[in-house]
Amino acid sequence: MNRRQRQKMIPSTWIIALKQTETRKYYALYAIDWKRGARLSWEGWNSLADLLQFHIPIKRKTGGTKSASQPAAKIAKKALHLHLDETQYTELEQLFYQPFSKKQWSAFIKEHANNHM
Repeated sequence: MNRRQRQKMIPSTWIIALKQTETRKYYALYAIDWKRGARLSWEGWNSLADLLQFHIPIKRKTGGTKSASQPAAKIAKKALHLHLDETQYTELEQLFYQPFSKKQWSAFIKEHANNHM
């Protein structure tokens, strides 16, 4: 793998997080590349339908030359769906901005995926 390929992010885990507050729902999409320790997020949807229409600007193949995006609806089937309250969502955001730790991410996903799926 050359330097350009190592710098490229290829997500292996997708997370669709729903933050439930008393007044509204809020959706966010997270992409994690375990191999490179990289992560990206997109936020700001009030409905799942709007999120699924979003086109994700990430290439799927390491050596690919095409820069076409893919719709979020395509990855929604394989994404982890987490239903979080405000405290849990804050914990997710803190984890997202800390230095990458696969152990912490795995523990968080395991805890919340089992309780809310």
